[in-house]
Amino acid sequence: MTRKQKDLLASIVKHAILVVVAIFTIYPVIWVIMGSFNPGSSLFSAQIIPGMNWGLFLEGVRSFDFSLIFDSISSIRMTLTHYSYLFNQTDYLLWYQNTLKIALWNMVLSTFLVVTAAYAFSRFRFKGRKQGLMAMLVLQMFPGFMGMIAIYILLLQLGLLDNHWGLILVYAGGSIPFNAWLVKGYFDTLPKSLEEAARIDGAGNITIFARVLMPLSIPILVFVAVSNFIGPWMDFIFARLVLRSNENKTLAIGLFEMVTGRGNTEFTTFAAGAVLVAIPITILFMVFQKYMVEGLKAGANK
Repeated sequence: MTRKQKDLLASIVKHAILVVVAIFTIYPVIWVIMGSFNPGSSLFSAQIIPGMNWGLFLEGVRSFDFSLIFDSISSIRMTLTHYSYLFNQTDYLLWYQNTLKIALWNMVLSTFLVVTAAYAFSRFRFKGRKQGLMAMLVLQMFPGFMGMIAIYILLLQLGLLDNHWGLILVYAGGSIPFNAWLVKGYFDTLPKSLEEAARIDGAGNITIFARVLMPLSIPILVFVAVSNFIGPWMDFIFARLVLRSNENKTLAIGLFEMVTGRGNTEFTTFAAGAVLVAIPITILFMVFQKYMVEGLKAGANK
């Protein structure tokens, strides 16, 4: 076998693997989306294309009879009943509003704390710097839910239990160790000569941070901001621990309680809620994909 044939075979194998992975990844997503439009409510009655007569369709394909194909397609029955039920019969809009509030405020607060901490560890030399970096590195080895009891007691003593700000503070504090290391690695790649030139012109640390480093750090800032938005948007464990009252529930809690104890009788409604949950994250990823990839790669260089 020649080198060209080997390269061709390797390319075919790689593409075949990618196609298989893509199918396994995309099929569940399509199934959930189409399940939200199914007229039934059961998991077992949900279809990838509701009402589609596949036997008639395949028969039309085999015999090249387009009338059979059109008949099978015309039998498709889709409904928006489940979306209407979410908005009119449940507190879904309130859950959405609560989750959006928590995610946005956490994005702002977490990004500020992470970036300022990373700047301090990257550009300043002070007593306990190495120990602080090592502590943040060690903290990443332990899952966050190990401190659930301590977090619960602390928020209870501070009067922040069943409060959105209590949950925001938990998220913001938990995002610092990993993201600070990542942003520090990015800051370390920026030339210090820019700061020295600005300092010669009379700029202070705050001016250098805001007007020199920040404009050069847009990729890593976008990555951190989007990551800190997605985390609270999808989280269930800490939200379930902190939030108790109905008016403070998030999407994860509300959707979970909506189907708890009902077997698979609310699957299509749950699927409709899941589709709406995915929309903001999908839009953010599509808009900021370039910056996220650049920020992740640049922050990992060191």
